[in-house]
Amino acid sequence: MKLALDPTMYADLSLREMVDKTAELGYDYIELSPREDFCPFYKYPKVDSAKIKNLKRYCRDAGVQISSLLPLYYWAGPDEDRRQAAVRNWKRAIEVAVELEVDLMNSEFNGSKFNPVVCEEQFIRSMDELLPIFEREGIKLNLQAHPYDFIETHDGAMDMIRALDKDWINLVYSTAHTFYYDNGKGDIAPMFDSAGDRLTHVLFADTFNHMASDGLRYIVNPPAVEATVHQHLNIGEAEVDFDTIFRKLKEMNFDGIATNAVFAWKDKADWSSKLMLQKMKEGLGLTEKVEG
Repeated sequence: MKLALDPTMYADLSLREMVDKTAELGYDYIELSPREDFCPFYKYPKVDSAKIKNLKRYCRDAGVQISSLLPLYYWAGPDEDRRQAAVRNWKRAIEVAVELEVDLMNSEFNGSKFNPVVCEEQFIRSMDELLPIFEREGIKLNLQAHPYDFIETHDGAMDMIRALDKDWINLVYSTAHTFYYDNGKGDIAPMFDSAGDRLTHVLFADTFNHMASDGLRYIVNPPAVEATVHQHLNIGEAEVDFDTIFRKLKEMNFDGIATNAVFAWKDKADWSSKLMLQKMKEGLGLTEKVEG
């Protein structure tokens, strides 16, 4: 199993400092999420061969590896010009992954839940262009449903992954999205059972149930605004059933990527990152529980 850090809370550090910080915190793997000086959110990658070579050297020197490259582009957005730009960005990001010698990328379905049919059509159009490139380069892909995306639910994600019908396209389960995945129930076991061995990647963070209190836990104005809300908190700070998550992962002999995806505590990022590594190890049975 690969225990990875999503270094979003350290995005202000240089690439070298970010890699060294990951090692200092005790992680062996980095899930390389968007950052402005590498693969920014929704924009063309800002890297050349020299920067890629340097990043590989930083990782070797620090004794850490990149578990996956995480690009986010509007490949399912309803605007065709932006979809085409996203496909160009993806093509370059795949080249970056190949040069980094990283054989896994993970991402979101993207698009908007307020235009799901068109977004699905755009997503499939993008995949028609990109699937041959992934296959030619030997790059695997993990996908996650996300709040606000045209696919927000676990069942919707699994239906689309199966529809793509590639054994190298699998599921990312983000625990911070649990209450979107099954419309507020938070019932982990049936979702993990339905995913089976397609579950290869788990992002760990806690969150509150946005649908609790008759939908009044969060009040957003005006009432009809097109917005969603969730958190990425430390395990134990909110309402996700991590006892069941860890139990099911052990029953499934999960051996994929487990990523710390907490973003809430940038002001105390080192404390949060160390705490999360301890909690993930304890929950996954990789170390004895530390009392107190």
